Amino acid sequence: MQPLIAIGASAGGMEALSTIFAALPADFPAAILVVTHVGARKSLLPALLAKTSALPVRHAQDREPIRPGRILLAPPDLHMLVSITAGQPMVELTRGPRENHTRPAIDPLFRSAAAALGPQVVGVILSGYLDDGTAGLQAIKACGGMALVQEPEDAVAPSMPDSALRNVAVDRRLPAAGIAPALLALVKDMAASVADRTEAPAWIAVENRFAR
Repeated sequence: MQPLIAIGASAGGMEALSTIFAALPADFPAAILVVTHVGARKSLLPALLAKTSALPVRHAQDREPIRPGRILLAPPDLHMLVSITAGQPMVELTRGPRENHTRPAIDPLFRSAAAALGPQVVGVILSGYLDDGTAGLQAIKACGGMALVQEPEDAVAPSMPDSALRNVAVDRRLPAAGIAPALLALVKDMAASVADRTEAPAWIAVENRFAR
Protein backbone atom coordinates (compact mmCIF):
# COMPACT_ATOMS: atom_id res chain seq x y z
CA MET A 1 0.00 0.00 0.00
CA GLN A 2 1.21 3.52 -0.77
CA PRO A 3 2.27 5.79 2.10
CA LEU A 4 -0.19 8.36 3.40
CA ILE A 5 0.77 11.79 4.73
CA ALA A 6 -1.78 13.13 7.24
CA ILE A 7 -1.34 16.80 8.14
CA GLY A 8 -3.06 18.84 10.84
CA ALA A 9 -2.93 22.62 11.09
CA SER A 10 -4.80 25.51 12.64
CA ALA A 11 -3.89 29.15 13.30
CA GLY A 12 -0.82 30.04 11.25
CA GLY A 13 -1.03 26.80 9.35
CA MET A 14 -1.68 28.40 5.97
CA GLU A 15 1.88 29.73 5.83
CA ALA A 16 3.37 26.38 6.79
CA LEU A 17 1.21 24.43 4.33
CA SER A 18 2.13 26.80 1.50
CA THR A 19 5.82 26.37 2.27
CA ILE A 20 5.54 22.57 2.33
CA PHE A 21 3.40 22.20 -0.79
CA ALA A 22 5.57 24.59 -2.82
CA ALA A 23 8.53 22.27 -2.24
CA LEU A 24 6.84 18.97 -3.19
CA PRO A 25 7.26 17.71 -6.77
CA ALA A 26 4.36 16.94 -9.10
CA ASP A 27 5.28 13.23 -8.97
CA PHE A 28 5.23 13.01 -5.15
CA PRO A 29 4.49 9.29 -4.59
CA ALA A 30 2.10 9.51 -1.64
CA ALA A 31 -1.38 10.78 -0.90
CA ILE A 32 -1.75 13.81 1.36
CA LEU A 33 -4.81 14.40 3.56
CA VAL A 34 -5.08 17.71 5.41
CA VAL A 35 -7.32 18.92 8.22
CA THR A 36 -7.42 22.58 9.16
CA HIS A 37 -9.77 24.16 11.68
CA VAL A 38 -12.11 25.77 9.16
CA GLY A 39 -15.26 25.02 11.18
CA ALA A 40 -18.54 25.34 9.30
CA ARG A 41 -17.71 28.42 7.28
CA LYS A 42 -16.97 28.38 3.55
CA SER A 43 -13.30 27.71 2.88
CA LEU A 44 -11.17 29.04 0.03
CA LEU A 45 -8.12 27.18 1.30
CA PRO A 46 -7.86 24.69 -1.61
CA ALA A 47 -7.77 27.50 -4.17
CA LEU A 48 -5.22 29.44 -2.13
CA LEU A 49 -2.93 26.47 -1.59
CA ALA A 50 -3.20 25.38 -5.23
CA LYS A 51 -1.41 28.59 -6.22
CA THR A 52 1.82 27.31 -4.67
CA SER A 53 1.45 23.56 -5.25
CA ALA A 54 2.53 21.40 -8.17
CA LEU A 55 0.10 18.78 -6.83
CA PRO A 56 -3.67 19.15 -7.32
CA VAL A 57 -5.42 20.48 -4.21
CA ARG A 58 -9.15 20.26 -3.49
CA HIS A 59 -11.75 19.35 -0.89
CA ALA A 60 -12.25 15.63 -0.39
CA GLN A 61 -15.43 13.86 -1.44
CA ASP A 62 -17.12 11.12 0.56
CA ARG A 63 -16.12 7.57 -0.41
CA GLU A 64 -13.49 8.62 -2.94
CA PRO A 65 -10.34 6.50 -3.25
CA ILE A 66 -7.16 7.85 -1.67
CA ARG A 67 -4.50 7.94 -4.39
CA PRO A 68 -0.90 9.17 -4.53
CA GLY A 69 -0.04 12.52 -6.02
CA ARG A 70 -2.91 14.66 -4.81
CA ILE A 71 -3.82 16.72 -1.78
CA LEU A 72 -7.29 16.39 -0.25
CA LEU A 73 -8.56 18.80 2.40
CA ALA A 74 -11.36 18.17 4.90
CA PRO A 75 -14.46 20.15 3.84
CA PRO A 76 -16.10 22.58 6.27
CA ASP A 77 -18.10 21.04 9.15
CA LEU A 78 -17.11 17.44 8.30
CA HIS A 79 -14.58 15.13 9.89
CA MET A 80 -12.36 13.41 7.32
CA LEU A 81 -11.58 9.78 8.13
CA VAL A 82 -9.76 6.94 6.40
CA SER A 83 -11.37 3.55 5.86
CA ILE A 84 -10.55 0.47 3.78
CA THR A 85 -13.01 -0.94 1.24
CA ALA A 86 -12.02 -4.03 -0.76
CA GLY A 87 -8.38 -3.32 0.07
CA GLN A 88 -8.56 0.29 -1.17
CA PRO A 89 -8.06 3.25 1.21
CA MET A 90 -11.06 5.54 0.99
CA VAL A 91 -12.07 8.95 2.34
CA GLU A 92 -15.00 8.90 4.75
CA LEU A 93 -16.70 12.19 5.62
CA THR A 94 -18.85 12.31 8.76
CA ARG A 95 -20.67 14.80 10.96
CA GLY A 96 -19.56 13.04 14.12
CA PRO A 97 -19.24 14.95 17.40
CA ARG A 98 -16.90 17.92 17.54
CA GLU A 99 -13.51 17.12 18.97
CA ASN A 100 -11.33 19.74 20.61
CA HIS A 101 -14.26 22.11 20.03
CA THR A 102 -14.09 21.78 16.24
CA ARG A 103 -15.32 19.86 13.21
CA PRO A 104 -13.30 19.02 11.18
CA ALA A 105 -10.73 18.01 13.79
CA ILE A 106 -7.27 16.57 13.35
CA ASP A 107 -7.45 13.67 15.80
CA PRO A 108 -10.19 11.75 13.90
CA LEU A 109 -8.13 11.80 10.70
CA PHE A 110 -4.95 10.69 12.45
CA ARG A 111 -6.64 7.93 14.47
CA SER A 112 -8.55 6.47 11.53
CA ALA A 113 -5.49 6.60 9.27
CA ALA A 114 -3.44 4.83 11.94
CA ALA A 115 -6.02 2.04 12.28
CA ALA A 116 -6.41 1.64 8.51
CA LEU A 117 -2.81 1.90 7.29
CA GLY A 118 -0.56 1.47 10.34
CA PRO A 119 3.15 1.91 9.50
CA GLN A 120 2.36 3.49 6.12
CA VAL A 121 1.19 6.71 7.81
CA VAL A 122 3.23 9.83 8.50
CA GLY A 123 1.45 12.32 10.77
CA VAL A 124 2.48 15.98 10.66
CA ILE A 125 1.46 18.65 13.18
CA LEU A 126 1.81 22.28 12.16
CA SER A 127 1.08 25.65 13.75
CA GLY A 128 -2.06 25.98 15.89
CA TYR A 129 -3.49 26.70 19.32
CA LEU A 130 -4.40 24.16 22.04
CA ASP A 131 -3.64 20.45 21.51
CA ASP A 132 -5.65 18.96 18.63
CA GLY A 133 -3.53 16.31 16.92
CA THR A 134 -1.62 15.14 19.99
CA ALA A 135 -3.87 12.13 20.66
CA GLY A 136 -3.94 11.39 16.95
CA LEU A 137 -0.14 11.35 16.76
CA GLN A 138 -0.10 8.96 19.72
CA ALA A 139 -2.38 6.65 17.70
CA ILE A 140 -0.13 6.85 14.64
CA LYS A 141 2.91 5.95 16.73
CA ALA A 142 1.00 3.13 18.47
CA CYS A 143 0.27 1.61 15.05
CA GLY A 144 3.85 1.85 13.81
CA GLY A 145 3.70 5.13 11.87
CA MET A 146 5.94 8.19 11.94
CA ALA A 147 5.40 11.58 13.61
CA LEU A 148 6.76 14.92 12.39
CA VAL A 149 6.18 18.23 14.16
CA GLN A 150 6.85 21.80 13.14
CA GLU A 151 9.44 23.42 15.38
CA PRO A 152 7.39 25.53 17.86
CA GLU A 153 9.73 28.52 17.46
CA ASP A 154 9.01 28.39 13.71
CA ALA A 155 5.21 28.31 14.18
CA VAL A 156 2.92 31.33 14.31
CA ALA A 157 0.95 29.53 17.05
CA PRO A 158 3.25 27.09 18.88
CA SER A 159 0.70 25.37 21.16
CA MET A 160 -0.18 22.38 18.96
CA PRO A 161 3.45 21.55 18.07
CA ASP A 162 4.53 22.05 21.68
CA SER A 163 1.78 19.73 22.98
CA ALA A 164 2.79 17.04 20.50
CA LEU A 165 6.45 17.30 21.47
CA ARG A 166 5.63 17.05 25.18
CA ASN A 167 3.34 14.03 24.84
CA VAL A 168 4.46 11.97 21.83
CA ALA A 169 7.71 10.23 20.91
CA VAL A 170 8.11 12.43 17.83
CA ASP A 171 10.49 11.22 15.13
CA ARG A 172 11.48 14.65 13.81
CA ARG A 173 10.95 18.31 14.72
CA LEU A 174 11.61 20.67 11.86
CA PRO A 175 10.93 24.19 10.62
CA ALA A 176 8.27 24.32 7.92
CA ALA A 177 10.95 24.67 5.24
CA GLY A 178 12.48 21.35 6.30
CA ILE A 179 9.29 19.27 6.27
CA ALA A 180 8.94 18.68 2.50
CA PRO A 181 12.50 17.31 2.13
CA ALA A 182 11.90 15.09 5.16
CA LEU A 183 8.64 13.76 3.67
CA LEU A 184 10.35 12.97 0.38
CA ALA A 185 13.04 10.96 2.17
CA LEU A 186 10.55 9.17 4.42
CA VAL A 187 8.24 8.21 1.57
CA LYS A 188 11.19 6.82 -0.38
CA ASP A 189 12.29 4.75 2.62
CA MET A 190 8.74 3.51 3.30
CA ALA A 191 8.25 2.44 -0.31
CA ALA A 192 11.48 0.43 -0.14
CA SER A 193 10.63 -1.37 3.10
CA VAL A 194 7.91 -3.72 4.26
CA ALA A 195 6.89 -2.85 7.83
CA ASP A 196 4.86 -5.24 9.94
CA ARG A 197 1.32 -4.13 10.66
CA THR A 198 0.55 -3.45 14.32
CA GLU A 199 -2.98 -4.19 15.50
CA ALA A 200 -4.65 -0.94 16.53
CA PRO A 201 -5.17 -0.74 20.32
CA ALA A 202 -8.76 -0.95 21.53
CA TRP A 203 -8.88 2.74 22.53
CA ILE A 204 -8.28 3.77 18.91
CA ALA A 205 -11.13 1.60 17.66
CA VAL A 206 -13.46 3.07 20.29
CA GLU A 207 -12.58 6.65 19.39
CA ASN A 208 -13.00 5.89 15.68
CA ARG A 209 -16.52 4.58 16.33
CA PHE A 210 -17.41 7.86 18.08
CA ALA A 211 -16.13 9.90 15.12
CA ARG A 212 -18.32 7.87 12.78
